[in-house]
Amino acid sequence: MFAWHYDQDAIQGEAATDGWYTLLSNLPPADADPAEILRRHKNQPAVEQGYATIKGTLAVAPMFLQHNRRITALITVICLALLIFSLIEREVRTNLAAQGHTDMVGFYGYDNRPARPTGRLILQALHDLRLIPAHNQQPPKIPHPGWLQAQLLTLLNVDPTQPRWP
Repeated sequence: MFAWHYDQDAIQGEAATDGWYTLLSNLPPADADPAEILRRHKNQPAVEQGYATIKGTLAVAPMFLQHNRRITALITVICLALLIFSLIEREVRTNLAAQGHTDMVGFYGYDNRPARPTGRLILQALHDLRLIPAHNQQPPKIPHPGWLQAQLLTLLNVDPTQPRWP
C-alpha cells in the first residue's frame, strides 16, 4: 500500500527561506553594501545580452588561432566592437528619452510599429548610408539620408553635412 504525508517541519523550514538567496561577492564591504551587490547582480542580464550580441549580431564566426597574442588581439577587437555597439544604442536611447520617448517608428519598413531602438535595429537602419570623402577643399558629407536615418543621426549627434568632429 502507498502512503504519504506532509512533513510540516520541512515545509515551514523551506517557507522561512522563500525569497532569500545567497550572493557571493569579492567586493569589500566598504565598496558595496548588500543593496549595491543586489543591484549589480540584477544588471547581469545586460552583460549576458552583450555576449549574445557578440555571438549573434556582430556575427563573430569561429576561428582557429595558434598564438595567444592573436587570441588576445581578436578578443580585444571583438570587445571594442561590442563597446561601440553598446554606446551607439545608449546614445540613441538617452537622447530619445530626453525628448520624452522610448520607442521609434520606421525600423520595420512600411510597418509603423514602434520599437525600442536596439544596436541591431540602429545599425540595420544605417547600413546603407554612404560617405562622400573630402575632395578638392569640399568637406566629407553623407548624401541624402532617409527619414529614419536622419532621425538616428540627429540622436547620435552626427551632422550629415559635417560628419567629422570639429
